[in-house]
Amino acid sequence: MEKITLLEIFQPFAQYRNPFTFYYAQTYPLPPKSTVIGMLQNITERYYEEDFYNIKVSIHGGFESFFWNYQGLIKGTKDGINLMKYNGEIKLWNQGFPLYGSSITSQRSPVFQQELFNGHLYIFLKGKQELIEEIEKSLLNPCKIPYIGRSEDIIFLRGVYSDQDLSFSEKIARKNIWLTQPAYIKLKIKNDKEFPIKTEKFPVYSIPLKVAFKNGENSITNKAEITKSTKRVPEFETVMYTGLDQVIYLKDEVKVENYSIKDKNLTFKIPEEFGWL
Repeated sequence: MEKITLLEIFQPFAQYRNPFTFYYAQTYPLPPKSTVIGMLQNITERYYEEDFYNIKVSIHGGFESFFWNYQGLIKGTKDGINLMKYNGEIKLWNQGFPLYGSSITSQRSPVFQQELFNGHLYIFLKGKQELIEEIEKSLLNPCKIPYIGRSEDIIFLRGVYSDQDLSFSEKIARKNIWLTQPAYIKLKIKNDKEFPIKTEKFPVYSIPLKVAFKNGENSITNKAEITKSTKRVPEFETVMYTGLDQVIYLKDEVKVENYSIKDKNLTFKIPEEFGWL
């Protein structure tokens, strides 16, 4: 049996790193699905469990502004960062030198980093009832400080809305969809059916849906299984970002799910086939 829940979240700062940008560290405008799933795995302490990726996610909301942060990031190498014994002490080791030391600065490179400020996120989750209820319970009684993205990007849970708190309706949109909240929408689904957008004016991103860590063909189930030969295997999806209060004009009709929070003037429209990641 499936269940839907809506998380209302405030996030003061965030950086959802776009791995396809190199001259500066661009952030995605909203958290990708893999980042949301990572938060859920962390808060339930069920790390690496791939069942979480079966949860359908629809991400809405936005940030008030962004700013630039000039940071010194550690330069990575194919050998990675390892623990080594040095002068009788255990040290983090990178590029043939201790990672932390007053005279070693060449292991870092200054980079402009785009960061988001004051985020108001609304994240729908749809999946097996037992798993969704476990997530709700973990978020309402957290055993640790929850965050989305970097560990310093903490979140404040403003509300958890279950089926009984939401009103639901379906509608066929024939000419346009008016979205008041920014959202991700898939441009193509598995049978090569394309989202019938008429005016292609919205920015497009390739966002990670899933990140698996594999030893050969097998996904790891515990951090202790990670070795130097463990591979990080991401899966990406091409989506458009709709922006705030936008009308999407259509070439063909689309079935749209409408969700409203009772007693709040907030409505979310999710194209049935394209709005769930």
